[in-house]
Amino acid sequence: MSLIRIYGLFLRHFYLITRSFPRVLDLIYWPSIQITLWGFISNFFAIHSTYYNNAVGVILSCAILYDFLFRTSIGFNMLFLEEIWSRNFTNLFISPIKIGEIIVSLVITALIRALIGLVPAILLTSPLFGISMLDLGIHLFFLFLSLYTFGITLGILVSAGLLRFGPSFENIAWSTMFLLAPFGCIYYPVEILPQFFQNIAYSLPLVYIFEEARSILIDGVVNYKNIMNAFYLNAIYLLIAISLFYYSFAQARKRGTLINIGE
Repeated sequence: MSLIRIYGLFLRHFYLITRSFPRVLDLIYWPSIQITLWGFISNFFAIHSTYYNNAVGVILSCAILYDFLFRTSIGFNMLFLEEIWSRNFTNLFISPIKIGEIIVSLVITALIRALIGLVPAILLTSPLFGISMLDLGIHLFFLFLSLYTFGITLGILVSAGLLRFGPSFENIAWSTMFLLAPFGCIYYPVEILPQFFQNIAYSLPLVYIFEEARSILIDGVVNYKNIMNAFYLNAIYLLIAISLFYYSFAQARKRGTLINIGE
């Protein structure tokens, strides 16, 4: 694996993002609007509900964590779709670039995309609502890392589907996170779900991440078991996703569909 080739692939997408004002504006606009909207909704809950002692801090913090996950997953998918829309696959695969190098470059660039949108949104929470994500302490890093890993995993799975089924699979890229959101227990405890749905939720790392965030913010208690369970599940799903991506690529190359995947 060549760091120079990975860096070259990263620069291609990085310049594509940073040299286009509409792209940068889109990355900043939606997270900021969403965080502002949920902030005012949380204020309403704080006034009219006794469920949370700090409804604004809890709900808004979970909204920020979820948005980071969403932006990471969509960011990876968007970068992969850029290659499809620009019909650049042929150029990539006639070069000595390896699949692993493509994945690593997209993983790095997806992080940059997510941070461009995340940082302004976090900065808005303090002056507008008087809360700080730093209340989660050092554990905030582990929560973000776990969410980032799962977001990348979803991105790789969707990309594998794009290789296997072509652009017709594109709609899945936009709906994956919305499908998993109810089972992630982002804004409510897992006990709210019916027992059958709870079994599904506990098979995902999301429920452990958001349960841990609420545990820290509401009870001031750190449960390292939740953090470890999230990383354990992330490792399993990431391994499955990478394996499926390589398998889908091999099948697409065998059928000769890589050349016309952008058609």
